[in-house]
Amino acid sequence: MIFQTIAFYVFSVVMLLSAFMVIAARNPVHSVLFLILAFFNAAGLFVLTGAEFLAMILVVVYVGAVAVLFLFVVMMLDIDFAELKRGALQYLPIGGLLGLVLLAELITVGAVWRLSPAASTTLSSATPKGMSNTVALGHILYTDYVYYFQIAGLVLLVAMIGAIVLTLRHRPGVRRQSISVQNARQPDEAMALADPRPGEGA
Repeated sequence: MIFQTIAFYVFSVVMLLSAFMVIAARNPVHSVLFLILAFFNAAGLFVLTGAEFLAMILVVVYVGAVAVLFLFVVMMLDIDFAELKRGALQYLPIGGLLGLVLLAELITVGAVWRLSPAASTTLSSATPKGMSNTVALGHILYTDYVYYFQIAGLVLLVAMIGAIVLTLRHRPGVRRQSISVQNARQPDEAMALADPRPGEGA
């Protein structure tokens, strides 16, 4: 029990510091690396709560795909981040107001959850008896929250398409593949027969 408590505080502190460094780091590449560190510590917290499937998904999907995609996009795009951050102070009051509203909503949700009569029973048996964590999660996702699950998939699809569009650059003078031209080629257009005389090169 003491080991779990120490591990919880270690993972929590490192995750909070990493999350703060994501927005505080000057280099965007360092921000993505701190984001990966935050994901790993969040996965550790999931393991402590018994949700090992969520921890694995967090590492495989977010660290292995999303965060690495962010890293490649940031490295490939030629963006002047110093110019972007130059006018960031003028949006600080609006950002602070939105942050306070979000904090008030989180406090309200937490207070309602703690005061709910069913909170104690739900916390004591998060996974139904005779059902593993993976089966319980799949049952909830594909029955109660199937529409939200599909919407999240569409959001990720749009993000992937946006990353591809941002990194795709049409450079002049670069030969590109044309499927219609390749399919319309005839054998006589693909090769040329030559009959060189003896002593002459082709």
